[in-house]
Amino acid sequence: MKSLLLAVLVLTLFDLRAADDRKHSSCSSPLGDSGPVSETAFSATAPRFNAEEAYSAHMPEHLRSDACRAIAFQMQKYLTKAESKWSSAKVPAARLSESEYVDTLENSCSQSWENYGVKEVGGVKRFAGPGLNSQETMTVMMTGGPWPARLYKLCHSYLGEFGEEQIYEEYRRRPAALAEFLCAEEQRACTRLSDTKGKNLNKAKALQSEL
Repeated sequence: MKSLLLAVLVLTLFDLRAADDRKHSSCSSPLGDSGPVSETAFSATAPRFNAEEAYSAHMPEHLRSDACRAIAFQMQKYLTKAESKWSSAKVPAARLSESEYVDTLENSCSQSWENYGVKEVGGVKRFAGPGLNSQETMTVMMTGGPWPARLYKLCHSYLGEFGEEQIYEEYRRRPAALAEFLCAEEQRACTRLSDTKGKNLNKAKALQSEL
């Protein structure tokens, strides 16, 4: 009788362990018995540059607005960091001396600019990097090449055009609006460029209709 009970107990434990093993085996494989899972292929292509975009020493006009906003973001970032070194609870927004803000703005322009590049979304080339609106579309960003030198040159051109003192005063007045101050002309240029493209497209459509 004892032998029979022992055998039943052993079989019961065996069945429970087998069931537990099957449970863990099913959990360890998320696919289970559902069959093969199809994989979605993602592909992205690098932007194709025209002669001006590839070889010009200057920033192409249609990219200047994005480039200016990137430069304004870096100037604001560098100035904020420099002021924070002298800030305290009593003086939350310590003012930099002339030599300090001149050096800070110079350093913001002389950085490597390695985090910025150009990508193409829907056939339109845009700058991408810190401070710029990101695109969710999967794309390839082209960094390096002529872009760091162009950003360096454009950034220093703003220092020469506006002067470090005026840029710093605008930053002190409205830090988040520094891009509005620096890039107003660039944004107007982008608008004019878009209007020109729109007019040319309308002319082409009209000509096609006549034909």
